Amino acid sequence: MTNTDLTETFCEQIRDAEEKGTPLAITGGGSKMFYGRRPDINAISLDTTRHCGIISYEPSELVIQARSGTPLRDIETRLSDNNQMLAFEPPHFSENATLGGTIACGLSGPRRPYHGAARDFVLGTRVINGKGEPLHFGGQVMKNVAGYDVSRLMAGSLGTLGLIAEVSLKVLPRPACEYTLKQVCNQAEALRRFADWSGRPLPLSAACWYEDHLYLRLSGNEDGLRHAQHRLGDSLLESLPDWWDNLRDHKHPFFNRPDPLWRLSVPPATPPLAVKGDWFIDWGGAQRWLYSNDNPEQIRRLVTSIGGHATLFRNATERIEVFHPLPTPLLKLQQRIKRAMDPAGILNPGRLYPEL
Repeated sequence: MTNTDLTETFCEQIRDAEEKGTPLAITGGGSKMFYGRRPDINAISLDTTRHCGIISYEPSELVIQARSGTPLRDIETRLSDNNQMLAFEPPHFSENATLGGTIACGLSGPRRPYHGAARDFVLGTRVINGKGEPLHFGGQVMKNVAGYDVSRLMAGSLGTLGLIAEVSLKVLPRPACEYTLKQVCNQAEALRRFADWSGRPLPLSAACWYEDHLYLRLSGNEDGLRHAQHRLGDSLLESLPDWWDNLRDHKHPFFNRPDPLWRLSVPPATPPLAVKGDWFIDWGGAQRWLYSNDNPEQIRRLVTSIGGHATLFRNATERIEVFHPLPTPLLKLQQRIKRAMDPAGILNPGRLYPEL
């Protein structure tokens, strides 16, 4: 079956489901099924993995377009052959990761605070809405994006607004050289240093802290990196070839626990939070991973008070809501968007919030 035929098959399946009121669980490689709320037990699986392949790639234009079921590793290999990369450094979590799942989850890796989030690199999408209608949003250049940016709205929607059929992404050149530096300091001092360095013209592309050690990645040309290393003070140049990939894909030993794992998104300069537990600080202080036995509501109240939000990222329990509760006006807005894109509410119902 051709990809054109598959698109029409998806449209027919969604139209049939809408008519019968049957919920659908849109799935790709399944690498991120742990993330978000559990699918409706009555939902019928709609597998996108057969809808794969790179449609177009223009290295000189820094744009790649591919179908949703395309393995992420295939896209990254193609880009690497031309010394380019996905600058938001998307997590894989397994060999089965697909482009559609990557955008639907909207997750980004260690480069995120320095290059941008997944949604920032989405130029255009082809989507099938909850009525089985194929829709096209955006384009292949930034200037094509005008009005309400529905393409980027797909990033992080977990398939609740439509089946992502195709995605156009902006890509960037791969750095000529990268260094990883290591410093010894406690969490408070690491956060202070992160805040100080964020205001300087340094070639940072990742910054994290764990167990009294601060790790920095510098990206650029070698002369510039040597100069930056000198400016950053007492730093050891470490040979850690897999460090950042392991952090990206949660293969670091910190993440190898069966306990509920919190992801706290906070202003990066926020001092250490008054929560007991085991911490891993990423994104220069903006993303903080936590294992804690403290009361979940207290954790969320504290994070809310500083303008952040708390997600139960992995190993969620039935008694704790996965995503941070939305303010009523924002929830109503999301419900309106959901009704516009999926009037019958059949696409991945409840994966984000019970009301969506």
